[in-house]
Amino acid sequence: MKHIYDNDGEKLYSVRKDGTIADKHNKKLVGKIDGDKIVDNDGKLMYKMSARNKLVDDNGEEVGHIRENNFIYAGVLAALAVIITLVCVFSFVESALLIIIGVLLFELIIFIHELGHFMTAKASGVKVNEFALGMGPRILRFKKGETIYSLRLLPIGGFCAMEGEDEESDNPRAFGKAACWKRIIIVVAGAVMNIVLGFILMMITLMPNSQFASTTISKFHENATTSASLKVGDEIVSINGYRVYTSQDLSFSLVTANQNSDGEFAPEIVVRRNGETVNLGNVKFGSREVDGKKAIVLDFYVAPIQNNFWNLIAETGKGVVSTVRLVWASLFGLITGRFGFNELAGPIGMTSAISQVASAGLQSSFGDAVMNIVSVMMMITVNLGVVNLLPLPALDGGRLVFLIVELIRRKPVPAKYEGWVHAIGMIVLLAFMALISFSDIIRLFTGTGLGG
Repeated sequence: MKHIYDNDGEKLYSVRKDGTIADKHNKKLVGKIDGDKIVDNDGKLMYKMSARNKLVDDNGEEVGHIRENNFIYAGVLAALAVIITLVCVFSFVESALLIIIGVLLFELIIFIHELGHFMTAKASGVKVNEFALGMGPRILRFKKGETIYSLRLLPIGGFCAMEGEDEESDNPRAFGKAACWKRIIIVVAGAVMNIVLGFILMMITLMPNSQFASTTISKFHENATTSASLKVGDEIVSINGYRVYTSQDLSFSLVTANQNSDGEFAPEIVVRRNGETVNLGNVKFGSREVDGKKAIVLDFYVAPIQNNFWNLIAETGKGVVSTVRLVWASLFGLITGRFGFNELAGPIGMTSAISQVASAGLQSSFGDAVMNIVSVMMMITVNLGVVNLLPLPALDGGRLVFLIVELIRRKPVPAKYEGWVHAIGMIVLLAFMALISFSDIIRLFTGTGLGG
């Protein structure tokens, strides 16, 4: 059911299926929807309706909006709020502070994403109706020029509402009226900004290190299994076909290596030895038990790279590219069934992960805990940037597909068809988020999510 809210988020009336308006308890009829107007029982004008179900007065000033209750989304937000509250109540002061830092950093990621859309929209001459940080009822609001800037109660998400973004608009500065190439830039800007933020966060995590890890073997552990094939000075090029550029690539490719028919870890490794590329075939690694499962053992050390300005820039850049590749490889693994649903995490799972890495960091120092959080947030912002560009309805990548089609056809796809696709995609996305959140909650209590 739809409801009418004022600018402060307070519910005023309920809208019934037949278009009649009742008081907020849905009992007494007070008016009805008549075309693009809302009139009372005597036919007197109460509100005018504009784009995006906004309500305006005779002067065109926004005074409220019509919104449909979304129980799935509300449930996810409520569950997340409960988890964060419980963590804050039952944790030590330092842990609670770290959770707050994590939430603020998460909101920073959303802010940077929406800021990308906002800045490119403004630069392209597209009218921005509202730029909001957070979701739910407004707690702060001011208007500068033509744009409303608002801070909302729940620090989860945000949006940049552009004129004519999801509906037809006669405004010459509407999103749909801008040149196709400008709209493409606006759509991809959010993801680009997230990856730029990932670069900055990656640099912050690397900066305190005196050295960086390379992919060149410097020495072996005593009785190392891999020394039968690998040699000191070997630079690892690929593992099981996965190209290795950084120590993160090295770790990811080894951690995701499967056991062979004999229950052993023997991935195919290609190295650069004495200037030549050599395929060593299957290199046997040792293993150990971790939580009842076999895990591969890395039995060699890699050579260090000294931290200086140029190496810091180079390692940061390679680290971001490595993270993007890791995201794509993980998504491909989910599609092909290599990774299970249990390994997915939503907002609640991310909050739990932040708490865990913070707790691990606290064992040494508060600063280490903060750096652990920053490292996780770097992964999240790059994930958001990459996933948002997937060609799926309701995501920026879905919009990008329609714009590319328009660029090729030289005429847009009818707005109603694109609207249906995005609406269906949003429903599926919200349902998927609810399922992942439910899995996260189960994991909190049992240690294993759905499909585990």
